[in-house]
Amino acid sequence: MTTVRDVCDHLKMLAPLNLAEDWDNVGLLLGDDSAEVKKVITCLTLTTVVAAEAANFGAQLVVAHHPVMFKPIKQITAATAEGRMLLTLLRSGIAVYSPHTAWDNSATGINQQLAELLELKEIAPLRQRAVTDQVKLVTFVPESHLQVVRKALWDAGAGVIGNYRQCSFNLHGTGTFFGSDLTNPAVGKSGQLEQVDEVRVEVVCPSKRLDQALALLRMAHPYEEPAVDVFSVKAVANGAGTGRFGILPKPITLNELNHIISDRLRLSNVQFVGEPSQVIYRLGIACGAASEFLRDAQRCGCQALLTGEARFHACLEATDLGLGMILPGHYATERFSMETLAKRLGEQFPDLIVSASEKERDPIQTIVSKP
Repeated sequence: MTTVRDVCDHLKMLAPLNLAEDWDNVGLLLGDDSAEVKKVITCLTLTTVVAAEAANFGAQLVVAHHPVMFKPIKQITAATAEGRMLLTLLRSGIAVYSPHTAWDNSATGINQQLAELLELKEIAPLRQRAVTDQVKLVTFVPESHLQVVRKALWDAGAGVIGNYRQCSFNLHGTGTFFGSDLTNPAVGKSGQLEQVDEVRVEVVCPSKRLDQALALLRMAHPYEEPAVDVFSVKAVANGAGTGRFGILPKPITLNELNHIISDRLRLSNVQFVGEPSQVIYRLGIACGAASEFLRDAQRCGCQALLTGEARFHACLEATDLGLGMILPGHYATERFSMETLAKRLGEQFPDLIVSASEKERDPIQTIVSKP
């Protein structure tokens, strides 16, 4: 039997959640991770139409790139589109997982896929991830509760090193304690010196997740007063980062690049900023709505930035910087990757029926002017 947790664990391997931006809301956002899964739908954005499609399809899990409940909500009613969508999912017992910026930034995620689609060489992150504040969390636990305590720490986001997760160091030893008459020890008796076989468990943990890790640890730990040590450490940057840039197979004009992107993304038109005859040999990529990477692209020696959409003033900024900016649309730069993700999940879980949404459409349409 395949569970929601099984699929989520694989998604975390493809797109480790520590790669997500601090402001994002990623992971399992709705549902019971122990529930059985037989059918899965992937989509860019969960709408009332896609939720109805998932229910009619008989799906138990939707993998939606854009998070649901991105902002705090106080009510779930049929009076709003979001409420109707969530009620449909709840009635049908459908779980929702969102990888969002973790999938944008991962080694095989959207930006990397776009870079490979355009055959870029020497691909690297546009913006290197800053050295991340981490702590080393150490606790001591009897062998009988080792697995449950480690799982609690991993569920809190601890134990992630690069593209590896569920990392820990475990050392067997002996712990001692003398409990007063006011104690009720889980092992041994109060009022006497006890010696207990224990395992020292060490995990790294992002500082921002420490409070959650400590709370889950205490819930899972059998002791009244679990011993916990927290050490400040600095994680070394490992080449991970946001966006991508690379060198085109050969220098081409911005106009020629626009046509290649239009062809590769199967689009009838592409908006752009810049002089069509400008020669491009190094291209920056940041899917979705990411014009804030313009100066990163300039710093990396790019002549143009490919992103989905941009504000008017960002287009003016690109002009001032002398950078081309290519805007195929938010939907076009991300939706294709959810189709790819559906194929990958189907290959990983051959017992599941996995499909990209067939009802989802780009809400932005264009017309061709009459000659």
